[in-house]
Amino acid sequence: MEYPDLTALPTELQEAVTAHGSLNVFRMLMHSPVLAPSVLALGDRILRQNSLPDTLRELAIVRVGHVYGAAYEVHHHENIARLVGLSDEALAAAATGSVRGLPAPEAAVLAATDRLLTQHTLDNAAREEALDVLTVNQLTDLVVTVGFYQLVCNFLNTFEVTTEGETPPYREDLTARNSEDG
Repeated sequence: MEYPDLTALPTELQEAVTAHGSLNVFRMLMHSPVLAPSVLALGDRILRQNSLPDTLRELAIVRVGHVYGAAYEVHHHENIARLVGLSDEALAAAATGSVRGLPAPEAAVLAATDRLLTQHTLDNAAREEALDVLTVNQLTDLVVTVGFYQLVCNFLNTFEVTTEGETPPYREDLTARNSEDG
């Protein structure tokens, strides 16, 4: 599917795409000019004001991308994950779902993410397992993060969004922004 003509959009939407680095996902999202601002706002909150540590947030996001086969998502969020300090071992685990050898918080996040993706819920035992290493706030944010990125991956896959023609705006100040906003 072709990207929408951004010059035909209202100025505030053109500025929103530019403010988000003109990434292809945001350009394609402008096919829904009414919902796009809210989707962008929620995505920004999840990335900047999440109670999960950045590494755990990115671990969950990359896992969702792998399960959904969303190469675009995996590409961008593996880069972000590296910027915030997620290990190569954790990224490999996100690709496979194996928690073997991971620290308890990473193992718990991957296990909970997979349960949410396959069972669409966490039963009492899974919830308690996650709460052994996460606060209730962090678990809540994990569930919202996984759900949001399922939506994003469905969108990316449906509209066949690729990295073709984009220059990602990976900012060295990502962790600084997260600290300032959180």
